[in-house]
Amino acid sequence: MASEPSTQSRVMFQAADKTEEPAHRKLGKLTVKYNRKDLQRRLDIEEWIDGQLHLLFDCEEEEIPELEIDIDELLELSDEGQRSRLQELLQECGKPKEDFINGLLYRIKGLRKMSGPLKK
Repeated sequence: MASEPSTQSRVMFQAADKTEEPAHRKLGKLTVKYNRKDLQRRLDIEEWIDGQLHLLFDCEEEEIPELEIDIDELLELSDEGQRSRLQELLQECGKPKEDFINGLLYRIKGLRKMSGPLKK
C-alpha cells in the first residue's frame, strides 16, 4: 500500500507537466516565427530611441511629449519618406534632430517588418 500513493503522485505530477507544455510550445513557435536575433536588435533600437529622446527633449521620461516612433511604419516608407516622417514627429523638439534621424535610419537598415504576419 505504501507504493500506491507515490504512483498516484507521479501520475498527478506528470499530468501537471503536460498542461504546462503547450505554453512552452507557443513560446517556441514565437521564437521560430520571429528570429531571436531580430527581436533583440529591435529591442536594442527601441532602447536607443528612448535614450536619445531623453537627450533631445532634455527632460525626465514623464515630461517627454506623447511621441510614438513606429519602426514598422518607417520600414514601409522610402528612405526620404522615413526621414520626413521622423522630422514631422520631432517638430516640437527645439534641438537639432539630424544626428538622431541619421542614427535611427542607419540602425533600421536591414531590419525586417514584424507586424505583417500579425495582421493576417
